[in-house]
Amino acid sequence: MSYSIDAAVFGKRLQLLYDDWKTSPSWNGATALAIVTGQPTEEIRYYTSSSLHLWLLGYEFTDTILVLTKTELHALAGSKKTDLLGPLAPAAEAAGVKLVLHTKPRKEDGAAQMQSLLDALKGSGEVGTVTVGTLPKEKPTGATAEAWLARLLQADLATVDASAGLAHAMAVKDEDEVKNVKKAAFLASGVLTQFMVKEIEGVIDNEEKVRHSKIAEKTEDTILNPSKINIKLKADAIDVAYPPILQSGGTYDPKLSAGSNDDTLSYDVILCQVGARYASYCATVGRTLFVNPTPRQEAEYAALRAAHAAAIAALVEGAPLSAAHAAAVAALDERGQGALVEALGKNVGTGIGLDLRDGSCALTATAAGQVRAGTTFHVAVAATGLRQPAPDGEECAEQTYAILLADTVVVRGGGQSPEVATIAASKDWEEVAYFLNDDEEEEEAEGEGGSGGKGGGRTLQPLDPQDLAGRRSQRTEQVDFRLRDEERRRQQENQEALLDRVNQATLNMLTKQGDGAGGGGRAGRKVSDIVAYASAAEMATNGTLTVQTDTRKECILVPIYGVMVPFHVLTVKNATLNQDGDHAFIRVTFNYGGAYEPTAKFPGAAFLKELTFRSSDPRHAAKVVQEIKTMRSMVLQRDKEHAERATLVAQERLIRGKARVYSLPDLWMRPAFGGKGRKAAGELQAHANGFRYTSGRGEEVDVMYRNIKHAFFQPAQNEMITLVHFHLIHPIMVGKKKTMDVQFYTEVMDSVQTLEAGRRSAHDPDEIEDEQRERERRNQINHQFSQFVKRVQTNIWEREFPDLNLEFEVPFRELGFDGVPARTTCFIMPTVNCLVELTEMPFTVITLAEVNVVNLERVGFNLRNFDLVIIWKDLDRDVGRIDAIQSKALDTIKDWLTSVDIKYYESKVNLNWKNILKSIKEDPEGFIHSGGWSFLDTSQTDSEEEAEEESEFSPTEGEEESDDDDSSEDESLVDSDEDEEGSDFDEEEEEGMDWDELEKEAAREDKAHHHSEDEDDERPRKRKGEGGAAAGSKRGRH
Repeated sequence: MSYSIDAAVFGKRLQLLYDDWKTSPSWNGATALAIVTGQPTEEIRYYTSSSLHLWLLGYEFTDTILVLTKTELHALAGSKKTDLLGPLAPAAEAAGVKLVLHTKPRKEDGAAQMQSLLDALKGSGEVGTVTVGTLPKEKPTGATAEAWLARLLQADLATVDASAGLAHAMAVKDEDEVKNVKKAAFLASGVLTQFMVKEIEGVIDNEEKVRHSKIAEKTEDTILNPSKINIKLKADAIDVAYPPILQSGGTYDPKLSAGSNDDTLSYDVILCQVGARYASYCATVGRTLFVNPTPRQEAEYAALRAAHAAAIAALVEGAPLSAAHAAAVAALDERGQGALVEALGKNVGTGIGLDLRDGSCALTATAAGQVRAGTTFHVAVAATGLRQPAPDGEECAEQTYAILLADTVVVRGGGQSPEVATIAASKDWEEVAYFLNDDEEEEEAEGEGGSGGKGGGRTLQPLDPQDLAGRRSQRTEQVDFRLRDEERRRQQENQEALLDRVNQATLNMLTKQGDGAGGGGRAGRKVSDIVAYASAAEMATNGTLTVQTDTRKECILVPIYGVMVPFHVLTVKNATLNQDGDHAFIRVTFNYGGAYEPTAKFPGAAFLKELTFRSSDPRHAAKVVQEIKTMRSMVLQRDKEHAERATLVAQERLIRGKARVYSLPDLWMRPAFGGKGRKAAGELQAHANGFRYTSGRGEEVDVMYRNIKHAFFQPAQNEMITLVHFHLIHPIMVGKKKTMDVQFYTEVMDSVQTLEAGRRSAHDPDEIEDEQRERERRNQINHQFSQFVKRVQTNIWEREFPDLNLEFEVPFRELGFDGVPARTTCFIMPTVNCLVELTEMPFTVITLAEVNVVNLERVGFNLRNFDLVIIWKDLDRDVGRIDAIQSKALDTIKDWLTSVDIKYYESKVNLNWKNILKSIKEDPEGFIHSGGWSFLDTSQTDSEEEAEEESEFSPTEGEEESDDDDSSEDESLVDSDEDEEGSDFDEEEEEGMDWDELEKEAAREDKAHHHSEDEDDERPRKRKGEGGAAAGSKRGRH
């Protein structure tokens, strides 16, 4: 393995070292420095000498002596090390220092060369004025180190401790160092939340007996192998900062050197600390978990959390180091927890970086010095020796516990608030408190203390074994309820914000000031000119380090090393979701390459290719991926609308592909070619600039790529066909018909079933074999179509036509619903850009970018169906309708409409949209001034009968002909008056005669009254009309 030292970094940091040496009082008057490193050891140790080597050189040089004077840097090391140091001479000279190398012969201790180093120390000043700065607390081992320490002692030179000065010089970190600290913090917080806490939860849920040391060993292994929790960092740069610490049961020590004992995990108060290193830079995080906490513990935790936040907030540039401790104490006093001040340690944190604990930056009450930008701190507020008194009347012992909160913090310049690098580890009470008893048991056990476990931890009530598999903790239920409530609140806010947008879109269209009013050609906005946020203050996040979307700014926010980083959606190429057990992986692929516009503008820039995130919430991951896809497609669609396309253009001629031509055989087309004779299957080929379909009779249809508005791929699942469908920009001729939609499909199973096959038994071997054969055929055809779609998308559209932003959309079946878009009931499904029904003709393709408002009509608790009315941005178009949608799909449709930023309203009756749109177009400004589309938000106060009389909706022909009992709800509400009258008759004839009695009664009346011939002719006709039901007669029982 070859090594190299970054000369630029070496020169820059050497200059910083000498500048600090000249100005800082931390050096104790040292006029020269002598730093020695010994042999390496297996144990984790933090020496200032090692940190200096890592800071200057990037590597720790063992058996090496560095002597620094005001003008020279002497280095004594082996030949390989001096060969690496030789190229650094120019960089050292640029810093005003001469680099002098002394090569130690192999297998010698370098005693012969040490005299030159001593002479350099003695010559660094006048006799009696030389003071050598050393590191007396370090005890390096090895022949070279021991020989040097002996020679230095014999030289009779004055020495002082220079560790504080070196720490002061290395405390301020540059951008690369801060990144390494953040990466270490990202790893530490990820291991804590995604592994250690979950491991503890599993032990508690299953009531297992596991030692602290066992969980700590597993946690350490996860730090060294972060791919287990889907954290991707360079494996050779990762190490543990200290063995993970897990404590419970009454024995607590918050020091980072405490370690984990072999006691069994107790279900009471649990302290967790995890430290990681990345590129030798440290970060640490600590949290306290509570199992069945008392109100007193909750109050103490809240106070310490406030103190911890106050200490962090005090770490601003220019503030005294002592301010952090003072702020923590003041926060405890303010919350009435002054007793906790005595339980605090001497400091509330130390510096952290190459050294795990930099004592020169300790945050004590008497700390001298100021906070400097670029400094990183380990802020830890810990209260130990706390006691939970035993309840009155109980003989159990007091419960001893401790509370700890620790984070890695980066100080920012310009007076900005410090950045918490380990923010991914939540400190919310809902995240750290666990309530495992049932409600009744909690009432019985309120105020009781437990004595189980040798640490005096609280005894938990046993869990019902039948509930272990499916039981969720109260904490999880609280979090889920809060998230659901938050999601509903955001949807409501989103709908309210959409009103101004749709009103403005309506006004723009009507006053010819919209996007379609001028010619802009095909050129859309340039990606390189887009600014996601003008400043970090504009970023709107939910406070968690999760992948999020900001539809208002058209951005996605992703956590990178503990920081939320925004990317405009136009930089995203694709977002995919993969599930692995209980976890999901979100993969975001970005645009890059020669065809990407910013590449030409910034040829020297490095472009991010992809990011992958692991989520423990598959539902959240699926939702985020859908939102990214939807937002990206909507923005691309909108930008495409901004680029004018000629309304009528002649179709370009097809250019046949010269290389490999992708094809799909045995396809049928809809609409079909005209003419008589048996229809024959054909073949679809993807050429250089378009598709060509050739039927078995030689007929051809060309579909140009530039004439495709939307492309769809729908694999067969519940349908009998697999299809690709193209919705066009300009219509084309198929035979003698003009069409905007062309579809190519293959049947995956026979649509006709013989009568004999219908009588087969479910256990018939032939039937089972047929089903298996059909299943294999369906999978084979779906795979064949999928491969064709993928190749066209990747190798043709993305490579040759990136400006078109074409992609095959696959319908979201889980969001589908049944409705009547045209003549019959169909299954309608959303895609990224559209709402489609592609199985039944006529096809339904609704472009979401053309939708202004959606009105959900006939929505009521007593109705099983409702209608969906689409008001277009172009008000000259008649409204679109999807009728007879089942009411159970209402919530799904409303959630989907909110996710795609479409404003919707609900009404109890159908509206006369022809008159409404006419009035809007006559006075658009008056319409906007009166509130715009908000008139649809009025509640229906009239009675059902009045609302039905005002409705001008009339049933379609298909509804009038329907004989189903359920179809009455799908018919016009105008018919309800007749229904009500009929119901009155029903009540009157509730006790009427049956048919035989009516016959006899009619005969008696005929004889008694001697009806005329006309009346005699009329009577049988009436009886014939009454033959369907006795309720139609007005005769009653006398």
